[in-house]
Amino acid sequence: MILAVDVDYRDSGAVVAGVLFEDWEDNAPAKTVSTIVGEINPYISGEFYKRELPCILALLDEIDESLDAIIVDGYVFLDSGKKGLGAHLYDALKHKIPVIGVAKNAFKDINEDTFVYRGESKKPLYVTSVGIANDEAKAFIQKMHGKYRFPTLLKMVDSQCRSL
Repeated sequence: MILAVDVDYRDSGAVVAGVLFEDWEDNAPAKTVSTIVGEINPYISGEFYKRELPCILALLDEIDESLDAIIVDGYVFLDSGKKGLGAHLYDALKHKIPVIGVAKNAFKDINEDTFVYRGESKKPLYVTSVGIANDEAKAFIQKMHGKYRFPTLLKMVDSQCRSL
């Protein structure tokens, strides 16, 4: 199974949502999951992972399925190879599950090698990965269902997270 995960912050905690799917080209999830995290770490510039990582780990505690990959909303690595959320998640999972980061916005000095253009969009998605070659990760995101810039299931997990 592949898991796409997103976190939405509220006044009193966070909602974490995930969609599980079997194939990169699936147009619907096999299963959806969610959890609420009551206490979250404060936002610290440059250390976003300290806020988001515990939320994602809480959702993973709710999942029994074996995972082949996890897609996070954001970066695995930032400019100059600095670890982003995805790399910290990969470390927390003891390097057992590949992590793909899909970001909607460019980060300072992000390399063009991360660009993925989907549909007729002139604006790329920014794909980084660990535990899987970045070219392979980009190809997976490229072939995900949906004719627009943002794949159907990634849009779904984003919407699910905000609506809970």
